[in-house]
Amino acid sequence: MGLLPLLWLFFCYSFLAWVLETAAAAVRHHRYIDRSVLFGPWCVSYGITAVILSAGLPELRGNFFYLFLGSAVAATVVEWISGHLLERATHTRWWDYSGRRWNLDGYVCAGASLLWGLLGLAVVQWGNPLLLRLFAWMPPVVRQTVLIVLLCVLAVDVLGTVLTLLGVRNVLPPVEGLNSRLAALSVRMGEWILRRTEGRIQRAYPRADFVRRKREKVKASPFVRGTSFYSVMLLFLAGGVAGDLAETLFCRVRLGWWMSRSSVVWGPFSIVWGLALAAATLLLYKYRDRSASFFFVAGTLLGGLYEYLCSVFTELVFGTVFWDYSAIPFNLGGRINLLYCFFWGFAAVAWFKGLYPILAKWIAKIPPRPGKILVWALTVFMAVNMAVSAVALTRYSQRAAGVPADQSWQVWMDAHYGDDVMERIYPYAKMTD
Repeated sequence: MGLLPLLWLFFCYSFLAWVLETAAAAVRHHRYIDRSVLFGPWCVSYGITAVILSAGLPELRGNFFYLFLGSAVAATVVEWISGHLLERATHTRWWDYSGRRWNLDGYVCAGASLLWGLLGLAVVQWGNPLLLRLFAWMPPVVRQTVLIVLLCVLAVDVLGTVLTLLGVRNVLPPVEGLNSRLAALSVRMGEWILRRTEGRIQRAYPRADFVRRKREKVKASPFVRGTSFYSVMLLFLAGGVAGDLAETLFCRVRLGWWMSRSSVVWGPFSIVWGLALAAATLLLYKYRDRSASFFFVAGTLLGGLYEYLCSVFTELVFGTVFWDYSAIPFNLGGRINLLYCFFWGFAAVAWFKGLYPILAKWIAKIPPRPGKILVWALTVFMAVNMAVSAVALTRYSQRAAGVPADQSWQVWMDAHYGDDVMERIYPYAKMTD
């Protein structure tokens, strides 16, 4: 699916979500309640979730159980992250499930997750084909014009919202004027949905809990804080190296020969494992005192979804499949399988209950000044390493498709990263259409 269709789905579902949220709030509270964080009539988090599901789970159409499960997990993760980001940015709790059973931080709960699973199933199974047919029916010029206008309006809306949160909204009068018109449009549409059941318009969540915390100035070393940039970056690097070595040893034991499991062209480093370790620490750090069963379930679900989306991403971007579990029982499209999902769960338990506390103590002892220099040096190296690897994979795919080396970068890549080199680094990589 191309970029333009995904943008179309993003705006359609953002608006439809705003309509549904506004209608549901009107039924519950008998008054208009603005359900958007922005000024305009759109709920961006729903649009982002719809794009993730549309890009990552289309091959599950027809498989209702896995499509429901994948939608429920992905939407729950987006809702959980969105809630915390909004609270951090605005010091406001925008929704609260604390009174419901099986909730986590009040931002997600079992009931809402089941609802997201059903909505995601409906979006991918029936909603997308209908909206994409409507998009294809429009003339190309009209499609592009509509999307450009919507992107510009959204950009101004986001800018105005940020300026409002910073308390400097009036520094750009044109932006303020457009945001006021967007807000007025939202109000008129909301009144139409509500059919004016109440005269007074409340542009806030009725249960919004303004926490307005004072940020404490932390003078301690950034390596002491478990979720600081420097700590997480070191975990990303350590996890990438450890993951590559673990997979290499696993393949040696299982297959009887040594093979590269690296994601990059320079050095033994698994981006999948590095990102997984860093993301898991960021997401689950505040729950580090929870039980092992909590981490096993969280690791199994999140790890399976993460590995599945990584497989889809690499195939869409590079036209390459880096792993295929089709021969393993209980697999899903060859992208994930039940056994390896359990491995993610065991890895989460081992990490938070065993390895992380030890590694965090070592990281905390790093001197701040030389530690920062080291982290930035490694960050720059990995950024260049990943960029070169991406270009090498792109050229690898081009050669497989018979694209000649007409440009200088293509000639350089063919000379330094030919098929023999790429096959040694990525022995299990398979080209797709």
